[in-house]
Amino acid sequence: MKFLKPVVALGALLALPVAFAAAPSFDSAAVEVGSGAKVQMVRISAQSNWDRKWFVSNNYHLSGYWDANLAQWRGSQYQNRSGEHQNITVIGLTPVFRYERADKLGWFGEAGIGVSLFSHLYDNDDNRLSTAFQFADHIGAGYVLPNKWELSARIQHYSNGGFKKPNSGVNFLVLKAAYRF
Repeated sequence: MKFLKPVVALGALLALPVAFAAAPSFDSAAVEVGSGAKVQMVRISAQSNWDRKWFVSNNYHLSGYWDANLAQWRGSQYQNRSGEHQNITVIGLTPVFRYERADKLGWFGEAGIGVSLFSHLYDNDDNRLSTAFQFADHIGAGYVLPNKWELSARIQHYSNGGFKKPNSGVNFLVLKAAYRF
C-alpha cells in the first residue's frame, strides 16, 4: 500500500498543468475566511466551471468546477509557544463536485479534494505537518442568490495523507463569499 502513495502524489502534481489547460477562463472569484485551533486563514480564489451535468433528476444535477486559490495562514502558537506567531502562504488547486439546481440558484452542497503547497512547514499548537505538499479536502453547503452572489460554509482539512510523520492535520471552518461573472 505504501508504494501507492508516491504514485498518487506524482499523479496529482502531473495533473496540475492539465487542470489549467482544461480551465481556459475563470468565471467566478471568491474571498474566504477560516478559523481553526489557534490558526486563522484568509484566502482568495478563482473558479472555472466545468459546464458539465451528471445525474440530472428533479431539477437538480451534479456539476463541478476548478478552484485555484492563494491563502495566508496565521498561527498564534508557533511551536506550541503561546504568543509566538507563524505566517504561511498556501497555493492550491482543487477539483470540486457540486450538487445544485438546474438554474444554479438556491441551495447547493459540494465536496472537493485537491493539492496545496505551503511556503513553510506548519508547526502550531501541537499540530505539525512534515511536508510542504498537502492534500486539501472540504465538504460544504451554500446558497446562490439571484444577483450572482454566493455564500457558503465548509469544513476544510489539510493533511499530507500519511506520506511522512508527523501529520496531525489542520482543520478549518471556512466562510466564503463568491461572485459569478
